[in-house]
Amino acid sequence: QLQASGGGLVQAGGSLRLSCTASERAFSIYTRGWFRQAPGKEREFVAAIREHNGSTRYSDSVKGRFTISRDNAKNTVYLDMHNLKPEDTALYYCAARAYWTVNYYSPTEYSYWGQGTQVTVSS
Repeated sequence: QLQASGGGLVQAGGSLRLSCTASERAFSIYTRGWFRQAPGKEREFVAAIREHNGSTRYSDSVKGRFTISRDNAKNTVYLDMHNLKPEDTALYYCAARAYWTVNYYSPTEYSYWGQGTQVTVSS
């Protein structure tokens, strides 16, 4: 139901845009998030965008470098990543849940997941 794309190999300091398209229009009113998981590490929160007012949250590690946005007409959420660092290398997942939660940073709060797209940043 969620299809992530846009990953790739980029040099440090470069940029990428990830996209996550939902198959159903209902997701346009869902809270959407991005998480990432590096080898040997737990899945961690990256960014989230609220369903109605579009307010956003970011992890401290990406704040100021990444921007999450949504186009409800296209059922799509984007993650614009700038000034990428080798430590950003991970498999990036998009996720969705109905309604906002104060625990927006927890993977267990999300009911729907995309398949993941690999981002590799070389030094």
